Amino acid sequence: MDLSAINPVLLIASLMVAATPLLLAAIGELVVEKSGVLNLGVEGMMIVGAIAGFAVSVETGSPLLGLIAAMIGGALLSCLFAFLTQFALANQVASGLALTLFGLGLSALMGQGYVGVKPPAMATLDIPVISDLPVIGPIFFSHDPVLYFGVFLTAAVWYALKFTRIGLVLRATGENHDAAHALGYHVIRVRVIAILFGGACAGLGGAYISLIRVPQWTEGMTAGIGWIALALVVFASWKPWRVLLGAYLFGGINVLQLNLQAAGVAIPVEYLAMSPYVITIVVLVIMSRDKTSAPGSLGRIFHASS
Repeated sequence: MDLSAINPVLLIASLMVAATPLLLAAIGELVVEKSGVLNLGVEGMMIVGAIAGFAVSVETGSPLLGLIAAMIGGALLSCLFAFLTQFALANQVASGLALTLFGLGLSALMGQGYVGVKPPAMATLDIPVISDLPVIGPIFFSHDPVLYFGVFLTAAVWYALKFTRIGLVLRATGENHDAAHALGYHVIRVRVIAILFGGACAGLGGAYISLIRVPQWTEGMTAGIGWIALALVVFASWKPWRVLLGAYLFGGINVLQLNLQAAGVAIPVEYLAMSPYVITIVVLVIMSRDKTSAPGSLGRIFHASS
């Protein structure tokens, strides 16, 4: 066992990368649930975004086009969920589970010709002088643009929900859709837009895994991140900054256990592999004692004539 081989600077920088796909998916789902909709199809949208972004990036040679394609792919898949739940009035839980199963199968079919293919690399944002600073530079100023976008998106969602009319309408729709409808708000329209936003964020998170974090395509490579994102939103009490904290906590523990395995720590690999999930859930359960932020109409079907 050689713990000196673990570089704390690289460890912190790596945890930010590991947390980004979870953060993107969870922030998108937070907006969806704030509108009163429970979409359990996050995993399916992430894996479709992963293969859509990977395929377009490989075929065009542009990671940026790949990320855009991933967002479109996730949003298109979420359209199916929106149709089923908002227009056909299907059960949201069953529809979300079906969406995940459909996405996993579709991605496996789409990705058959891309196994073992290397995608073009995403450039990092190296800021002159600042990026070269010891410790601070490698940790905060030498990452890809999507990582910074994830943090910016968290701040933007927090601000929009708290201080803007759009956020007010979204929260009103999620708290009591009948009252929102009586006030003249278009409940279905608001929820469809929120669902599309959540799908785009999930697709982007999936593409981050296949293009940046693990630049390759492997069937089922999201490995349950979508389910962690769903749990994270609930445990974070539907608060964006708690989602950010939870994502970075999960990313940090995940990267740490990989480093401990590489250092030869005398703990069974299975225990180390499950530690990020167990510790993240325990911490977030403690944080989730405040249930006042749960949307009142979450998971309930709305019909204008009701």
